[in-house]
Amino acid sequence: VGNDQVHSWTLVTSQALDAAWRVAKGSVTLAVSLLAAALCYFRRLHLYLGRRLKWWIGYLQRKFKRNLSVEAEVDLLSYCAREWKGETPRARLMRKAYEELFWRRRIKCVRQVRRDNYDALRLCVRHVETLITVGIYFLFKLPEKLLFSQGCNWIQQYSFGPEKYTGSNVFGKLRKCVELLKTQWTEFSGIKDYHKRGSMCNSLFSDALLEYKLYEALKFIMLYQVTEVYEQMKTKKAIPSPFRLLFTRETSSDPLSFMMNHLNSVGDTCGLEQIDMFILGYSLEVKIKVFRLFKFNSRDFEVCYPEESLREWPEISLLTENDRHYHIPVF
Repeated sequence: VGNDQVHSWTLVTSQALDAAWRVAKGSVTLAVSLLAAALCYFRRLHLYLGRRLKWWIGYLQRKFKRNLSVEAEVDLLSYCAREWKGETPRARLMRKAYEELFWRRRIKCVRQVRRDNYDALRLCVRHVETLITVGIYFLFKLPEKLLFSQGCNWIQQYSFGPEKYTGSNVFGKLRKCVELLKTQWTEFSGIKDYHKRGSMCNSLFSDALLEYKLYEALKFIMLYQVTEVYEQMKTKKAIPSPFRLLFTRETSSDPLSFMMNHLNSVGDTCGLEQIDMFILGYSLEVKIKVFRLFKFNSRDFEVCYPEESLREWPEISLLTENDRHYHIPVF
């Protein structure tokens, strides 16, 4: 009997232990499975968040870079060494031209400008610390004056860069662009501190839509200037030589053809041509000095638009490697 009791207790204990082990084993297996699933989930979540974070970082970098119209100063010779490596004739010419700027013209740095078809206009706006000396009285009634002197029908074919024909909305849009330029000009002219003005300039060039409106305002001022000179020419008044050259071209014999064949393309498919630079200089009453590096060792290496200013106009400096894209030299 005693042996049977011992055997019975042993059997019960063994069964209880087996049952407990099965329960514990199932719990451990379940816990391990849940832990493995959790680890797998968090690993996938980590990878997903990592990819999303990388995408957003890249997006913000691209967006910031896209809006950075005018970059910070870089050493002139370092920029040249980076951009013009090799021993091709053009690379050697460019290196000599940059050395000329550094050693003889005392240009120490350069600020790169976004390469698009607005860059010449962008540079003139960026030189606002110089251009604030230019009067803005004529900005108040430009659209109305051009409307009443020439009629509005042909002005309706004005194009805002890549934006094509806008019909009757043209004058409203042009008026807003000119008013924005006037407001910005007035605001900058009230800031005497050079560094504060530069900081505000940097903020301005972080808003692509805003800056493009300013460029369209400058284009319209050029059209206004061409129209004014054209009216003077019809009354047999003497006009500056660049305008005589402008009106002798079949593609710009009058303000309408100048707008349709040249000005409407600026900001869209092309930038400013040399004759356009003359008109821009006259329109803003500034002397635009351009170092044309590809013309090094020739009389066209350094040119001014216009060549002779009528008064003591302020001077701004640009440099170009190809007459298509421009950068800012820093003395």
